Amino acid sequence: MKLFLDTSVLLAAAGSSTGASRAVFDLGEAQPWELVTSLYCVEETNRNLGKLPHVAAVEWRDRLQPRMTIVRETLVRDRPLVFAHTKDKPILLTALAERCDVLLTLDRRDFAGLFDTRVYRLWVRTPASLLAHEREQGRLAL
Repeated sequence: MKLFLDTSVLLAAAGSSTGASRAVFDLGEAQPWELVTSLYCVEETNRNLGKLPHVAAVEWRDRLQPRMTIVRETLVRDRPLVFAHTKDKPILLTALAERCDVLLTLDRRDFAGLFDTRVYRLWVRTPASLLAHEREQGRLAL
């Protein structure tokens, strides 16, 4: 499964070793998951790491970022996409262009109304929702 992680998930994973965002990285080592993000998300993560304890920057640099495939943003799509939040539209477009199965985000303001639904073939989920779904499907042990 190909997962696109937005900045909110990257920062949460770097900032906490016990949350669902970090679990995606930890469990992903044993799962057939490809973790993808964009250059924009990496830059945004790097800009915001200073707001977290110093250990978050170390975790991001040494442990989390090396596990990611980092791609360039996609700014246009061959099919219509109605999404009012201009800042996050490239996130959605890039996840679609990279043929990801799931876009993971914690951004409830900009992605409101899309959680646990599909945009074309792409699921929009929180990390906790993804993990719960995978457990329900028997693909993750409790």
